[in-house]
Amino acid sequence: MRKALLSQNLPKPAFKYSHLTQVGAHYYMSGLLAQDRQTGVLIGDTPGEQAGKILENVQVLMAEFGLGFEHLAMARIFTTQMEKFAEINAAWEKIFSHISEAPPARTSIGVAALPLGAKVEIEFTFYKE
Repeated sequence: MRKALLSQNLPKPAFKYSHLTQVGAHYYMSGLLAQDRQTGVLIGDTPGEQAGKILENVQVLMAEFGLGFEHLAMARIFTTQMEKFAEINAAWEKIFSHISEAPPARTSIGVAALPLGAKVEIEFTFYKE
């Protein structure tokens, strides 16, 4: 059975989709942009700043739905600026170097454009029995 979950702490989706969909023990999170949680305005001028905001927002969403880093199975990073991927890695390391759980699998994809003119979008998959 599939269950749609909408966050009370992130901007409401502009279109018909859920922040998170639960299918049994699997949780599929829609791609997150570096949006201000109250206004929905894109935050950060660089890929590193945007990645940092996304990683902050995913932690808010995880807490809201009872998920933790131990449940994070996969992350897919999309960026329009692969040449600045070191900035994204730095933001990633800032969070994951302090986490004792094994890091998730990760894929990085260069794209031509992202919604709202973002430089980074990250989607996450969780597994929680």
